[in-house]
Amino acid sequence: MTTTNDTRDRPRRIFVAGHRGMVGSAIVRRLRAGGYPEPIVRTRDELDLLDQAAVGRFFDEQRPDYVFVAAARVGGIHANNTWRAEFIYQNLTIASNVIHAAWRAGVERLLFLGSSCIYPRDCAQPIREEYLLSGPLEPTNEPYAIAKIAGIKLCESYNRQYGTRYVSVMPTNLYGPNDNYDLATSHVLPALIRKAHEAKLRGDGELVVWGTGTPLREFLYVDDLADACVFLMEQGVAEGLFNVGVGSDVSIRDLAATVMDVVGFRGSIVFDAGKPDGTPRKLLDVGRLGALGWSARTGLREGIAAAYRDFLERA
Repeated sequence: MTTTNDTRDRPRRIFVAGHRGMVGSAIVRRLRAGGYPEPIVRTRDELDLLDQAAVGRFFDEQRPDYVFVAAARVGGIHANNTWRAEFIYQNLTIASNVIHAAWRAGVERLLFLGSSCIYPRDCAQPIREEYLLSGPLEPTNEPYAIAKIAGIKLCESYNRQYGTRYVSVMPTNLYGPNDNYDLATSHVLPALIRKAHEAKLRGDGELVVWGTGTPLREFLYVDDLADACVFLMEQGVAEGLFNVGVGSDVSIRDLAATVMDVVGFRGSIVFDAGKPDGTPRKLLDVGRLGALGWSARTGLREGIAAAYRDFLERA
């Protein structure tokens, strides 16, 4: 890990790949709030990140000073386990196209967004960055995880061979504004928000939750992640892998109960133990980022309430 500790040289031309997604849109909000020039963004119709030639032309034309790689094919357990080929192909291709084109265009600084699923399934807790590649992955999301690991190694390899300053961040489970609430592809927290809301509207007496309710998960409000990403950029961090989380976890049972309380659904919880639990526990050690002076600020209940307001506005 290397930092320059120089915030005076603020990038002016910043490209946010994936600006319409939950993470990318949060980074754009944070940059605007920080007084940066309007970020460079492109819709999928304007720039297909799976098209290597198009990505190369874009970087040759735009020559950004800094790149946030927030574009990805994402989803929950069901989506990851069902569309395995799409998840590994699309995420590998996005990472390789963007990182390579950035280097070819002379972009020295870049931040790659990964995922905590890169770590082994049965990992010592809390998970430290050096545990990467120390054991087998969770089978249900292995293709996605392998693609993200490849992105990390691309950054490390370009830094080592070409002297670039490419950083990788591994956020824990994310939620917040602009989340995906499609029950077929969403992660657990937005799925619970939608299911609890619809159960309340129907007057149901119970809420069915996948799995046993025993797995422990950590949840990070997406605007906190965006703040961490911009913090690393402003601190001039030049290399390394950084976990981003809150430093504490909660059982799926307790998470469901909190969501039900925020939504106002008064029924009971029923667990469908026939559905997969995924990794038993996943808590990140956030000491490396904390040592630089950053920590998350949004509490879980506060964040769920904000996410529910966003869900209602977009419903």
